[in-house]
Amino acid sequence: MASKSRSHIAIYPGSFDPLTSGHLDLIERGSAMMDRLIVAVLRNDGKQPLFSVEERMEMVREVVPGFGNVEVDSFDGLLVDYAAQKQATAILRGIRAVSDYEYELQMALMNRRLKPEIETVFLMAGEAYSFISSRLVKEVFRLGGDIRGMVPPTVEARLQRRISGISARG
Repeated sequence: MASKSRSHIAIYPGSFDPLTSGHLDLIERGSAMMDRLIVAVLRNDGKQPLFSVEERMEMVREVVPGFGNVEVDSFDGLLVDYAAQKQATAILRGIRAVSDYEYELQMALMNRRLKPEIETVFLMAGEAYSFISSRLVKEVFRLGGDIRGMVPPTVEARLQRRISGISARG
């Protein structure tokens, strides 16, 4: 069987509101597996994020310059359509717990139905990050908890400025 010299491009989609150390771990591990990894920030007008899409993209760009094969972009609409547009061969998703798996499996099967040529690759969260979610980080931070190590330092600084700004207005 002849081997194909196809470039392996993966999309790592998410809201990244904010980017966590768990996300960064998946970016590092995913970029080692792929020729190109596109971190794709979801534009979702239905949600009310703490940070704008542009700010979330900046947060990712601030922490990935050491990865030469990582790009940052944004998308809306169907993920598989975006992946096909970028000529991706895979969608990268992280799994923290069984509850994540059930949801992610449903999404992966739908994506396979829509675009069978694009595989979904699941990576288990690193043990140190298996409990971290963007939602939980924001909640702990708003209540004055210590989030060091749960987010990159640049993201923590952005959270501090954003939450301080909200508190001053509220």
